Amino acid sequence: MLPRHHDPILAIATAPGRGSVGIVRLSGKALPGLVRQLLGRDLPPREATYLPFPDATGVPLDRGLALFFPAPHSFTGEDVLELQAHGGPVVLQLLLARCLEVAAQADPQTGLPVLPALRLAQPGEFSERAFLNDKLDLAQAEAIADLIDASTEAAARSASQSLSGVFSREIHALRDALIRLRMLVEATLDFPDEEIDFLQRADAQGQLRHLQQALQAVLAKAAQGALLREGIRVVIAGQPNAGKSSLLNALAGAERAIVTPVAGTTRDKVQETIQIEGVPLHIVDTAGLRESDDAVEKIGIARAWDAIAEADAVLFLHDLTRQHAPEYIAADLDIQRALGQKLSERTPVIQVWNKADAAPGAALAAQAEMAVSAKTGAGLERLRAALLHAAGWQAQAGGTFIARARHLQALHRVDGHLHAAAAHLAAQAQALDLLAEELRLAQGALAEITGEFSSDDLLGVIFSQFCIGK
Repeated sequence: MLPRHHDPILAIATAPGRGSVGIVRLSGKALPGLVRQLLGRDLPPREATYLPFPDATGVPLDRGLALFFPAPHSFTGEDVLELQAHGGPVVLQLLLARCLEVAAQADPQTGLPVLPALRLAQPGEFSERAFLNDKLDLAQAEAIADLIDASTEAAARSASQSLSGVFSREIHALRDALIRLRMLVEATLDFPDEEIDFLQRADAQGQLRHLQQALQAVLAKAAQGALLREGIRVVIAGQPNAGKSSLLNALAGAERAIVTPVAGTTRDKVQETIQIEGVPLHIVDTAGLRESDDAVEKIGIARAWDAIAEADAVLFLHDLTRQHAPEYIAADLDIQRALGQKLSERTPVIQVWNKADAAPGAALAAQAEMAVSAKTGAGLERLRAALLHAAGWQAQAGGTFIARARHLQALHRVDGHLHAAAAHLAAQAQALDLLAEELRLAQGALAEITGEFSSDDLLGVIFSQFCIGK
């Protein structure tokens, strides 16, 4: 641990602003002395006690509940004290200041400060200590922040799954299978002259194959979890007056973008986040794509192309009422070619035909595969389903767990190492040392997910994104 991890810490653990209840939380070693000096009495472990919170003169700052959790039976694994008072900002700041004041006072028995080095906690430091004291692993600690930040019910439930250890158990199962395989390889390397071929007898190839299959199953679940956490960025593109802003409003269910018959009304990006089956979709409306001499509109068009280049998926919106106009067809083809140059092959482009309510029946039938009406809402359900498909969403019957980009990156590295290991295993004795190294690297990548092997820099980045008091 770094030296700062030994300091006792405190923070306001509830959100800023006014509320019915506010919590001041302390964590550290040897808190009973501070409890006695602060409250004038000892507290029974893990029981809520209603009492006054006095100032230096004995006058109550407030009255509320105090709870003391002795180590190691607490969230952080250290002594933890929680003071639950009324949720006014001034009251909580007074309690915070009183705790710091008491900690600096001399203990009557020893003459030393009651709680040396008590300081305000940094963002995520309580959760970080829970991780460092083995109360939860790194994936579970991250799930705390994901549960707080969840923007949909599905994301919240998935984060709760990860917090309960579902994701970690999947990783540990992979790790245990990998360790068993490594033991076989190491035994073969240590005893090369033995008559028994450890690898063949234990079906090392079969074990590696099963390990790869299990990894693919975890990868698929993790990809779904990352989708719930991050969502996808969908850009609506097309010519002016194709109905892009109307479609954004229809998908959002509210008037988020200005809609007029005047071409070029949208001059800048307008973003709205919606959810479909719990998956967040960040929908971006952009300026109509065309040649323009208007300086402001040209800036909007340039920003539209920038947004398209960063999109996870593009809705290319066509106008059914103009589909036979030669100049409109030519412009659409130009946009289509430009999209091909801007986007990677992995970025899906969904062709959508708008204004189905105003199009002749024959024209509507010709484009029925994705014809919609932003005005009436016709076809929007099919469009939502297409967006989920483009995102790669597959509903899990048993639910899923939340995951982050770093988890996916680590799992893909494991996959690469296992593929290399399979090639070395096929070469048998000529490449057993390389096989052992690939398996070691695969185990290291797995360990990064749960924090069994993590750099201090990685921990600093992760926990700095938490809120203060958590």
